[in-house]
Amino acid sequence: MTRGEVRSRESAGTVLYRQLGDQLEVLLVHPAGAYNRRAPWGIPKGQPNPGEDLEATARRETMEETGVIAEALIAVGYVDYTRSRKRVHAFVGQAPEHAAPRCASWEVDKAEFIEVSRARRIIHPDQATLLDRMLKVLAGESIEPPRDVAVGDQ
Repeated sequence: MTRGEVRSRESAGTVLYRQLGDQLEVLLVHPAGAYNRRAPWGIPKGQPNPGEDLEATARRETMEETGVIAEALIAVGYVDYTRSRKRVHAFVGQAPEHAAPRCASWEVDKAEFIEVSRARRIIHPDQATLLDRMLKVLAGESIEPPRDVAVGDQ
C-alpha cells in the first residue's frame, strides 16, 4: 500500500486479558464455517456502524461475538493486514472477573481465553503485534500507536 492510499475496510476489536495465577490468558475467537476450519484465531472485532466510534465498535463486537462486556479499555493503535486492505484498531483491557465467553454469534465457532504463548501461535499473523502491545500495557510501558505518514513528514 502506498502513502496516502485509503484502507477499504476498517474494523475495531478488543484484546481482553485475564490473569489466572501465574498464567496470562487472552480472549480470542475462531471464525465459523467449514471454509474457516484451518483459519487462524483472532481478537473479537468487526466493522463500525455508520457514525459509531471505534471504541464503541470494539465493545459491541466483543459482546456480540463472545457475550463478554468489556470494561475499561486503552487504545493501542491499529494493525494493517499485509495481504488485504484491512485495518484493525485495537483496545486492550482486563476482562471482567467472571467473564465466561461463549459463541454468541453465527460468525464464530469458538470463543475462549487462551494462554498467551499458545495465543501467539494460533492468532492471525497480522494481529500478533497486538499481543506485544497488550504486554507493554501490562508492563506499564507507553504505546506509540502507528500513524500514517503525511506528505512532508519524513
